[in-house]
Amino acid sequence: MQNPDATIISQYANSPTLRLLIETANQWIDPGADIDAFYDLVWNVDTAQGYGLDVWGRIVGVGRNLTIGSPPPYFGYETGTASFRPFNEAPFWNGTPVTQNYRLADDAYRVLILTKAMANIARTDIPTLNQLLGRLFAGRGRAYVNDLGAMQMRFTFEFYLEPYELAIMTQSGALPRPTGVDATMIQIPAGGTFGFAEGGAGSPFGSGTFLSQGAIAHVG
Repeated sequence: MQNPDATIISQYANSPTLRLLIETANQWIDPGADIDAFYDLVWNVDTAQGYGLDVWGRIVGVGRNLTIGSPPPYFGYETGTASFRPFNEAPFWNGTPVTQNYRLADDAYRVLILTKAMANIARTDIPTLNQLLGRLFAGRGRAYVNDLGAMQMRFTFEFYLEPYELAIMTQSGALPRPTGVDATMIQIPAGGTFGFAEGGAGSPFGSGTFLSQGAIAHVG
């Protein structure tokens, strides 16, 4: 402590033995390092690890475990999905979905916690949701919300999401949306989808793939 004298009651204030014991203990037992460690590992969500993130997860109401799709490489165009492979390198997809229960690592869990925390306090209008996406995916590319009308909205990502990010978006229930509005999401990597150059992001024949309806997923 910074001022141990302030903790000694007056009747012992002039006791040399007691004062020596207190001052010696104060020199050898400094809580400053423990306080700093507690702040970094538990209190500050941006730097918290392990148990600290588990505490934050309980506060905002999300756990570490998610069910994540983990398909092996299949035959397909590499511009369509990053895991697709050309002839002689991967088999055709047999139609069976492959999933596994996944315990989120600290960095992934932090994304989920921040998403849920923002959902707990944020408005669900488009400007606010766009700000939320901009913070969560800073430096990754454009991510924004489309108003489709008829009580429908879509989260659009112009880059591929990691498997755990996709699971957070579609299964965790953490992503905010207005009450009664159906929400979907889609990944449209810039330069990887066939389209007209006038649109600003489409690629010509031989350079981009058609965008299928299967690329659209419901937000959980």
